[in-house]
Amino acid sequence: MFDRARHDDLRGIRGSEAILADALEILRRVWGYQNFRGKQFEAIENILKGGDTLVLFPTGKGKSLCYQLPALYLEGTAVVVSPLVALMRDQVEELRSLGIAAEALFSGQSGEEQAAVRSQLSRGELKLLYVTPERIVLPSFTTMFGQQKVSLIAVDESHCISVWGNNFRKDYLELGRLKDLFSAVPVVALTATADPHTQRDILDKLNLDDPKVFIDSFDRPNISYEIVERTNAKAQLIEFLRRHEGESGIVYCLSRKKVEETVLWLNDRGVKARHYHAGLDPSEKAANQDAFRLEEGLCLVATVAFGMGINKPNVRYVAHLDLPSSVESYYQETGRAGRDGLPSEAFMTYGMQDIVQRQRMIEMGESSEQVKRVERAKLSALVGICETAGCRRQAVLGHFGEKYSGNCGNCDNCLRPVATFDGTDMAVKALAAIYRTGERFGTGHVIDVLTGKETEKTKRFGHTELAVFGAGRDVDARTWQSVYRQLLALGFIRIEHDDFGAMKLEPSCRGVFRKETEVILRRDLVVRRSKGVSNAVAGSAARQRGGLSDADYSLFESLRLERLRIAKEQGVAPYVIFPDTTLISFATSRPKSRSAMLGVPGVGQVKLERYGDIFLSIIREIG
Repeated sequence: MFDRARHDDLRGIRGSEAILADALEILRRVWGYQNFRGKQFEAIENILKGGDTLVLFPTGKGKSLCYQLPALYLEGTAVVVSPLVALMRDQVEELRSLGIAAEALFSGQSGEEQAAVRSQLSRGELKLLYVTPERIVLPSFTTMFGQQKVSLIAVDESHCISVWGNNFRKDYLELGRLKDLFSAVPVVALTATADPHTQRDILDKLNLDDPKVFIDSFDRPNISYEIVERTNAKAQLIEFLRRHEGESGIVYCLSRKKVEETVLWLNDRGVKARHYHAGLDPSEKAANQDAFRLEEGLCLVATVAFGMGINKPNVRYVAHLDLPSSVESYYQETGRAGRDGLPSEAFMTYGMQDIVQRQRMIEMGESSEQVKRVERAKLSALVGICETAGCRRQAVLGHFGEKYSGNCGNCDNCLRPVATFDGTDMAVKALAAIYRTGERFGTGHVIDVLTGKETEKTKRFGHTELAVFGAGRDVDARTWQSVYRQLLALGFIRIEHDDFGAMKLEPSCRGVFRKETEVILRRDLVVRRSKGVSNAVAGSAARQRGGLSDADYSLFESLRLERLRIAKEQGVAPYVIFPDTTLISFATSRPKSRSAMLGVPGVGQVKLERYGDIFLSIIREIG
């Protein structure tokens, strides 16, 4: 199935410069972009040379291109494993708009639809075939290809294979058989959400052969972060949504009941909103998801059942009315905003009851004790980000092992610094308690030692005899819990999932012990209210206009209306025609010819032929 001769040719004869030239030609002709971003080409080159690959890019950094472009370059059909039917259909629609032969196979299709896809495959007409994870490992799937070549296999949302990642799915575990079923075919795993432990698990579970890992920065500088104390969640939400009138966004709630109540409340106040959760009738769920995909200015209120792998690029905001389960979940869900790179906002309200509820969900779950320890640590890390006095972006990126200097200027703590105090002495006591107890215990036991609590465990391990025993008894246990969460967020400690959730010291804590590093902790451990912050975090609509003059913005709106008309006529999402970024480029550069339009990012040859004259006429008429 695998074209080994083709790959041997690439590996032995064609160097990186020749491959780059070919790849750039495809990129410019099909996608309309002049250059690759970040580590895209490095990953593409490795795939083209037949290597197994892990691509870990944040949402919006072009992961899909890493397998879609090689699929066009290589002979045969690329098979893409995707966890959601809606996502597959969305990606197929976008590929077709670029003139790429793509299809999907899934259980919800009629017999005629599946037969049509198989017929295209047998004739060698498909460049990409999207399938669900359970289908690709069926014997009937491998025999379906017959003499057709499989160019590569892409496993999208690959974090689903790891029990340590968010959105774990049992059917993904079967994908470990791919290397047996397609032994000579390169496999590329892709995800936007994986801490170092999950990354290792992905490579192990997929049995990848000497894989290369390409990690781009997790930073999403276009997203502003704001986390506030919950006082009146609905009032705080409506205040936030006023900054986003006419824009699309997602509001996440923990329960189905809260989703339903929030939708009714928003619609009563003039906010166009729909609901989405696993309890809906499948037809209503599909209708609401399609409405969000096709319409502009819709607020979708949902549980986490919605959104994994969402393709809509102009989601301008994501709001959480409840605390997510982990930093990974928070990062992935907020990452659904601003995939087009334009300014977007992430907003969250939380309270102590959230932590209690999440902890209860962990303890009442059916997971093993090992998994529960991981879940507790992940929840603690997220709460640490909520409570940090420093830059929230620094704390989020630090969780994924990425160093960031802080002072991003685009989160609430940077825009409106919180009251802080020198917590170095407290930090020394907290870190010393970890060290003196051997870096073998979780937060609860170490706090018992600090506060001088005599328990069966502190006595059994002889910790009542330690100098640190009772050294922090002047501070209550709840405050010490917050201190440890902040130390975790600051990168001075880590939680070791494989060692019963024990707290471990990071090398950076040496400076704290020596009093060379000052540790600043937040004094107001209760997160501030949103009021006042909203003025500092400018509304996305105004920021999106950025450098657009009134005339340019007027042209942009005219182009947007025409895009919506075409999209409705064709029954596709507006961004499938052109994304907002392309329309903004049209409005600012005002191309006067088809050749000039071809130089605008996002305008490839197929889209120029289909839509170029339509948009040129508007630009000429107004400009």
